[in-house]
Amino acid sequence: MEQKTITLVQESFEKVKPIAGTAAEIFYSKLFELDPALKPLFPRGEEAMKTQGNKLMTMLGAAVAGLSNLEALVPVLQNLGKKHVEYKVVPSHYNTVGAALLGTLSVGLGDDFTPEVEEAWTSVYTTMSTVMIEASY
Repeated sequence: MEQKTITLVQESFEKVKPIAGTAAEIFYSKLFELDPALKPLFPRGEEAMKTQGNKLMTMLGAAVAGLSNLEALVPVLQNLGKKHVEYKVVPSHYNTVGAALLGTLSVGLGDDFTPEVEEAWTSVYTTMSTVMIEASY
């Protein structure tokens, strides 16, 4: 992965951190809008979804930070992918999650979500989801 891609993703994620709670809400709203059938895979209730959102943002933050050391990140992603199989996640869900993530970043970053930043995030998400899928299915 190119250093420029890593830098764009890491720098843009720094701008998301202050609105992490809101970003998580936007993400799940977009995810369930794109595929309402995914909703039963997640906990019910406002507090449970806040906890889920915190987990999402923590995991995403760790993955973004880990881009600087892919050798260490890959096994973590592989294990995460295997864990998601237990949650009844199937490979096609990764496309929906990617779309929801990009939509969330577009809203959260506003004008800072440039085509170059979008391309960088698309590249990173594609790489991460491919590692997770290949380890799991």
